[in-house]
Amino acid sequence: MEQRFNKSDCGIDLQTLHEFCQREGKMIDYRKGEQFEREGDPARWFAYVEHGCFKYVTRGLSDGRDHLTWFSFEGEFVADCPSFLSGQPSQATIEAMMPSRVWRVSSEELIQFFHRNIKNMELRALASEHILSQYKARYLDFHCATPSERYDQLLRRCPGIVQHLPLNAIASFLNVTPQMLSRIRKAALFT
Repeated sequence: MEQRFNKSDCGIDLQTLHEFCQREGKMIDYRKGEQFEREGDPARWFAYVEHGCFKYVTRGLSDGRDHLTWFSFEGEFVADCPSFLSGQPSQATIEAMMPSRVWRVSSEELIQFFHRNIKNMELRALASEHILSQYKARYLDFHCATPSERYDQLLRRCPGIVQHLPLNAIASFLNVTPQMLSRIRKAALFT
């Protein structure tokens, strides 16, 4: 399961990036359901989540259904990486799961920040490596962890997630059917 993107969990001191967002960014409030980015539109934003959480949803090519693929929680950063750094269209719709507050900067501002000095470029490289490790961990989970194990990992990372998302969205994130998720939850009650 993906790891939290902060110093204590990933070993990268991201305080500099957090301070940059607060100093140069704008505080923005999002209502539940409001979009941070929209799939297919240019990815434009990077933000530190002061309060709340966001979900990443991607429309399936073959089935046309929405698939929940990622989360950004309070104390983490929210962005469609690496799309916003390369100027590519967003590959996901990022939406507030509850009323949320972020310190937001544009992709242009963040790129300028990274190009200011070698220390900032090193931070970009470390952050990119961490994002790659998150993607790899999620990929491996789909191949090596059972759906039940993935569900347990999600609940450890975000214990209140079931209060903020319908079960079909959680099932989508775990890549199981809603019926399978119901069986997993029922089995967990008896263990």
